[in-house]
Amino acid sequence: MLSRVADNLYWMSRYMERADGILRMLKINYASSQDDQQEFSWKPVLRIFSYLKEEEARAFEDYSRVVLPYMVINKENPNSVVNIVTQARENARGVQDHITKELWQCLNDFYHTIRDEHLIRLLEREDPVSILDVLIKKGILYYGTIDLTMARGEGYSFINIGKFLERSLQSVDILDVKFSDVNYDFARTHTTYWRYLLLSISGYELYLKTYRSGFDARNVVELIVLNEDFPRSVIYSIYQLQRYFQRLRSEQNQDAYRTIDFMIGKIRSKIQYSTVENIVDQGLHSYLKGVREELYHVAVALDQHYFAYS
Repeated sequence: MLSRVADNLYWMSRYMERADGILRMLKINYASSQDDQQEFSWKPVLRIFSYLKEEEARAFEDYSRVVLPYMVINKENPNSVVNIVTQARENARGVQDHITKELWQCLNDFYHTIRDEHLIRLLEREDPVSILDVLIKKGILYYGTIDLTMARGEGYSFINIGKFLERSLQSVDILDVKFSDVNYDFARTHTTYWRYLLLSISGYELYLKTYRSGFDARNVVELIVLNEDFPRSVIYSIYQLQRYFQRLRSEQNQDAYRTIDFMIGKIRSKIQYSTVENIVDQGLHSYLKGVREELYHVAVALDQHYFAYS
């Protein structure tokens, strides 16, 4: 497969995973803002998903009707959902011969939906949750279309490499920012706070089924970092990243393959043999920062060895 094609598929997938993460976070945080209007702030969302400086974010972190349009439809915001979906569509456009017709139509439909003037007016004036639900369902349709229509070749592997690399980075960032807001206080027992954190990454139901003793910060960390059955946990994403990368093994480019496979295996081992206790002893921020840096190194190595970036 040409490096240009692999690059487009990889970034199409990363952009769509990012758009899905932003939309889910916005939906749950808006619900949270209605429950606790006095203490609520959009600062964590802006820190994770925007490039705003702290003083810029502070100016409207308490205003839902400003944050939502900025994060969803503002074309001046490079990390808004409309710009991310546009980037994904452009990547897909460049490789239409390598994706199915159904997938292209799905992405194209998402693109036109989010640019619809009627939807923009509803987002600004009506209940935003219903609009966010429409967009989230478009993302779910995208994932289902890939699974049902794409051949399981190299292109499918690059799509999943992008998806799980982006997902692991998101889970690390969300967990780090949310804990930084409570000064990494593992004694905090604010049920609502942990509930909304888990809802924002679709982990609430699994948490309730796994832990019967109520909400505890250590259990939240264990679920999001170490639970191998949770599709958005860091360890699950790393397993899948390694699984799909190993499908690229061939007689060509063996040195590059071994280098990156070792890097992914190193991250996997670090997390696989961690416990909540040693994560807390090391310091959650320090631990997550180390994982994030190693994931970025994998992304850079992929750029250099598979996508022909210098």
